[in-house]
Amino acid sequence: MQSQILPSRAALVDRIALQFEYGQNLIVLLGTSGLGKSYMLETFITDKYNDFNKAFVQVSAQMTDAQLMSELLEQSFNSPLIDHNLSLPENYYQLLQQQPCGPCLWVLDGGRQLSDEMLIELELLSKNSPNTLYIIIASQSKLPLNNAVEIYLEPLTLRESKMLLQWYFSDLPYDEDPVFSTFLAEAQGNPSLLLAWQPSEHIADIIVKDKVSWRLHLLILMLLIMLLIIGLLYKSDMTQWWQQYYQQEETQVVNTAISVEQVSEPVIKKNDPVASLNKPKVVEQPIKLEREHINDVPAIMQSLTESANSVNVLDSDVDVSTNNKSSVSSEVKSEALKVNTAEQTQSSQDNIWYMQQTDTNSVIQLLAVTQQEVSDSFIAQFNLQQQTHTYQTKRNNKIWWVVTFGSFGSINEAKSAMDTLSAGVKKNKPFYKKISKIKQEIALVDQ
Repeated sequence: MQSQILPSRAALVDRIALQFEYGQNLIVLLGTSGLGKSYMLETFITDKYNDFNKAFVQVSAQMTDAQLMSELLEQSFNSPLIDHNLSLPENYYQLLQQQPCGPCLWVLDGGRQLSDEMLIELELLSKNSPNTLYIIIASQSKLPLNNAVEIYLEPLTLRESKMLLQWYFSDLPYDEDPVFSTFLAEAQGNPSLLLAWQPSEHIADIIVKDKVSWRLHLLILMLLIMLLIIGLLYKSDMTQWWQQYYQQEETQVVNTAISVEQVSEPVIKKNDPVASLNKPKVVEQPIKLEREHINDVPAIMQSLTESANSVNVLDSDVDVSTNNKSSVSSEVKSEALKVNTAEQTQSSQDNIWYMQQTDTNSVIQLLAVTQQEVSDSFIAQFNLQQQTHTYQTKRNNKIWWVVTFGSFGSINEAKSAMDTLSAGVKKNKPFYKKISKIKQEIALVDQ
């Protein structure tokens, strides 16, 4: 017993059974791929003709006529002896004489793979069978049969498409959702395409990370402390080496004054008779003036003073220019910081408002853009500052600003509020959205 079947499909199953009751022994079910022909055949063979001998065969391209004949006869008779040199009708008549059986129902799925000879044998057998034999074949294209009744399987209506999706998916968007409505239109009532709906692509998948064990935290802390101790020891060793290296160089003292010996040395006069008598006669040598040892102290001090003054002047100029540049850059940074702080404050307030709303409430989405200036101008143009809120989300690796209107406890309240919007606001085709969906979209920004 099939669990669920759509009303139109249940009516078609009853119609096929009614055709058999009217005397039509061969029926071909036609329909394109994905319309649910196999599901229809399974429902029919399960629900109808419970007292018949039933045979269900999935025909494939690799199956031969002999294999198909064996499958049908083995499911209809108990341990049949099949002669592969005979045709399907001849084996069927011979088995009926050996072991009579009741009425039979044959269901063949994949009639496009049947050969022309097998189709002719099936048609003759359904027409001339000595007992009751009903044959139904499902095919994607028309088969070369003359006396078969053809029944076409139509696509699902929009109402049944939504009903089918509700059976398999518990949380579907509103009908006004543009993505969902476009998906229903493009599916064109094909059940296989409708069941390909993937709600995970439209809902934020928030993964809660497992809590890390306290042992791992302790291990990381110990490693950090060890690295810190090693760094301090290395720093102290490098400091000692640095000091020892530079202390090895001896400082050379430069004499900038006249030595005491030169000052205290007595001056010998040429015409002093006492000095000439006491000292032996010495050969006179020309006196050389060693001017390189005489240091001009006033000149050295004057040059040092001038260089110091020039350095002070240059340093003052550099300080003035640096102060001017730093003051200008600080003013620019302060203005940018004020603007960013104001935007972040407004965004955080709106996010808090959304988080305070009940998940079952609904809002009206008015606009979704990738530039905040566009959303701000839209709100200002229609004077919606007191009635709207804006949140940020991420789609295709881009930040979007989404403007919503109000917060409503039921969809009827939201529809009444939709009628009060101006024509300019309705040009963007606003639609309804749940608060739970908005919370999930806000969470995408932090991922």
